Amino acid sequence: MNNRRKLIIALGAGALASPLSSLAQPATKIWRVGFLSPRHVDFVNSDFIYGPFTRGMRELGYVEGKNLAIEWRSAEGNNERLPGLATELVNLKVDVIVAASSPGARAAQKATATIPIVMVSVGDPVGFGFVKSLARPEGNITGMSNMARDALAKQMEMLLSMVPKLSGVALLLNPSNPGNIGGLATVEAAARAHGIKILRADAQTPQEIDNAFSWMRQQNARALLLMPDVFFQQQKNQIVQLAAKHRLPTMGTFGEYAEAGGLMSYGANLADQYLRVATYVGKILKGAKPGDLPVEQPTKFELIINRKTAKALGLTIPQTLLVSADKVIE
Repeated sequence: MNNRRKLIIALGAGALASPLSSLAQPATKIWRVGFLSPRHVDFVNSDFIYGPFTRGMRELGYVEGKNLAIEWRSAEGNNERLPGLATELVNLKVDVIVAASSPGARAAQKATATIPIVMVSVGDPVGFGFVKSLARPEGNITGMSNMARDALAKQMEMLLSMVPKLSGVALLLNPSNPGNIGGLATVEAAARAHGIKILRADAQTPQEIDNAFSWMRQQNARALLLMPDVFFQQQKNQIVQLAAKHRLPTMGTFGEYAEAGGLMSYGANLADQYLRVATYVGKILKGAKPGDLPVEQPTKFELIINRKTAKALGLTIPQTLLVSADKVIE
């Protein structure tokens, strides 16, 4: 056998001996995103605000079961569970943590200084110490501010427009939420400007919400301002029912509240914010550093009025509010 024929046979044998894995496509990387939520979620994709996040990830090409795994962790309305859940996500070595609300961002911040964190629905990221500045976060946290404090003063004005001649307004807040405590001064200042007394009622559990409404009745509260809190969002049906029972015109922040039967809601469009959060996560997965991504502030605020509830309370909706409303529920 000549040398040329020997070479051809050797090459053929070598090709047959090569492992099939060398001919396969490289395995698709599975990105792991931790999602830290203070409230209960049954069906994420259909959820009012969390659904837009998963939709946004799909639009960026990140699909669960294909190249994305989302580790959902919910505190079920109990903020005290958040630190432990954040530690779970860190131990799983997720690539990014999405932290909903100020308590969620605080828990994630304490759990890790290295894993990128994208916060959402946080009222004052600089004041709470999450970032150095909105333009240059610098650390491992970036994301979305909801400007809740700015909305609170506007909410007070709208509530006064709907229910004139108020002397006292009940304020339901969650003392475990630093955003609620931080926004208290804003509400009190807005109330003083109109000569109104604030009746503060704290609640962290469903029973405490019941107790708070009983106390409001004893204090002869004529209206209620609901501080923006994910626990209250989770308990929106309970709050709506109690507000109707005690005939308390109520202003909330989240659109879900008015949709559920509350009188009014005014605040940043959270569905839009969670959609934007997906963009942050996508950039980080492609190599961007959180500290280099400016914190965004909402550009879309919504006023939703429930006309049916107003009628049940015997209230006439001022024309100024009607023309300003993004949605009127009949």
